[in-house]
This record gives sequence, structure tokens and C-alpha cells, in this order.
Amino acid sequence: MTSLPNPITQDPITQDELPSLFSDFDGLEHIVLAVSGGADSTALMLLAARWREAHPATLLTVVTVDHALRPESAGECMQVAGRAEAFGIPCLIRCWSGDKPASRLQESARTARYALLAEAAVEIGADAIATAHTLDDQAETVLMRLLHGSSVDGLAAMRPVSRRGEVAHLRPLLGTPKARLVATLSAADVPWIEDPSNRNGRFERVRLRRLLEELAPLGLDPRRLSLLAERAARSADALETITAAHFARAYRQEGGEGVLGGSVYRAAPADIRLRMIERAIERVRESEDSRPYGLRLERLEALGKALDLAAAAGRRWRGSLGGVLMRLTDAGDIHISPEAPRRRGRAKDKM
Repeated sequence: MTSLPNPITQDPITQDELPSLFSDFDGLEHIVLAVSGGADSTALMLLAARWREAHPATLLTVVTVDHALRPESAGECMQVAGRAEAFGIPCLIRCWSGDKPASRLQESARTARYALLAEAAVEIGADAIATAHTLDDQAETVLMRLLHGSSVDGLAAMRPVSRRGEVAHLRPLLGTPKARLVATLSAADVPWIEDPSNRNGRFERVRLRRLLEELAPLGLDPRRLSLLAERAARSADALETITAAHFARAYRQEGGEGVLGGSVYRAAPADIRLRMIERAIERVRESEDSRPYGLRLERLEALGKALDLAAAAGRRWRGSLGGVLMRLTDAGDIHISPEAPRRRGRAKDKM
């Protein structure tokens, strides 16, 4: 369904705001705009087209993904392509083919969408992908991470600039309320597509959106949650800098194994120790060309606790996590090596 809302609750974004809003676009040669056809991504396309008027050397390409989850999706992608053409921007349509999972559908669709976006960006030689995440999206993400018990890294939520494989991932609208994007489209008489899944209470983000509406009068509004994300990101970056320094002094290669020097490891604070373990696991997996996947925090914490208890007692210890084996030697060093393929996925600790 295509719609133009009646009330304009905030002022439209002006041309004067665009240089600051799209400052991360400066110096890039080619940018993919991820456009679903919803209000946020349609506003991104409109505003990027206006920004390009002062930056004609930068190429823009819209990429829209047909998730094939609703009968209307193919036609909606054609609407996006038509609107992109009206803005003078070429458009590519990518399809998520194959069977769809019965559970965690939105998460799987998001993973597939980003894979298709990154693939298209590499194919056309783009420097970056730009998505239309807003201040409201950031608030929902922070609230979700709070409810899931995330660490400071998780509470940092989405970053304005990150990496997605070979290309940069830009979120130029991350500090902008959705209401301003809606107001911008309404002022320009540009319609957008309403996805019914955005009102489906079976999805976690929809439930969180409703919860935010209840929390806002108490002061826990999108701006306050976004501020929490900024502060968490600052702390997370500081912790990563400290970890890098400790890791550089502690880690070495011995044959086919990685080794964390016990003296440096034990002298580090608990959070830094966990991060050192995580880095060591990632380093070993990289050397094995293993398919990367994240480590669950609670499992990393459990392994770190078992390791620290063994070290304090002066006992040998063995454990496994993330496809690697770890063992504590009599000298107090931690040796990390690839786990045998047949054993991977079986988490265990042995004192």
C-alpha cells in the first residue's frame, strides 16, 4: 500500500542540512543506496539525489531486494526502480531465492538482504552501502540489546560508519528522527510503500516500537537511548584500544598454535581478559580460513571463568569454543589451536 500521511509532526530536512548529514559520502566515488520503498529508505534516496546536485562526480546506484515473502514484493521493487529513475539514479533489483525459514524470519531476511547488497556493491565497484537507519531504529536496537543483556559493545548498537565485507556501511540518517523523514517526503509530495510486517506484533522490533511509545513520557525516548549508544560506543572503543595493547604484548605464534602469555593475561582486568581470549580465537580461526561467526557472550564468559579458576588454583585446564581448543599449561600460558572438524560445535571444559 502506498500512502502520504496527513500530519507533519516535524520540519522537513532542508538543503542546507545535507552537507553535514552526508559528510561521510565526501570523497567516495560510488555509493549503493539500499532502498526498500518504505518511508525511511525513500527519504534516503530523495535526500541523496539532492545532495548529489552539489557532488555530481559521485555515482549513486539504488539496490532494492525482493525478499519474495509477499505477493506484492515484486511489484514494489518495480515501484522503487521507477522512483529511482525519476531521481536520475539507476536501480538494481536483487532477489532472495530459495526456501524461507519458519522461525526468525526477519533476522534471516536481514542477513540475506545485507549479503545481496554487499554482493551488488562489489559487482559494480561501489565504495560503500548506505542504509536509512534512523534515530528511532537506533533506540529500538539499544532497547533490544538491553533486554537481551548485552555488554557495552552491544549497547553501542549501530555505528554511523562500519564495515560490511569489502565495502563501508554508512548510516547517514542515524541521528535523524523518522518523523522528519516523513515530513520531508510529504513536503516533496513523494509517496512510499507501507510494509504490513511493520505492524505485526509477532516481530520483536514491532513490540519494542510500541514499548518505546510507552516509555517516552517517562524520559526514555529515542534521543536518550541514542545518547546511551554513543557513550557505550566510546567506552567500547576505549576497551578495544586497551585490549589491543595487551594482546600485542601477550600473543605469539608457536608452530601451528597461538599462545597467550600467562603473565600479561593474568595482570589484565577481567573484561580485557575476555576480549583477549576472543581475539586469540579469531586469530586462530583466521589462520584456518574458518567461516567467521560471532561468539555468544555467555559462553565466552563461562570459558573465561573456568580458565581463571584453573589458573588461580595452578591446575591444568582444557576447553573449546568457536571451533578452537584452548589449554592452560604448567607455565600458565594459554595455547590455542584449531579444533578437529568432527568435534566442532561441542563446547566443553575440563579441569
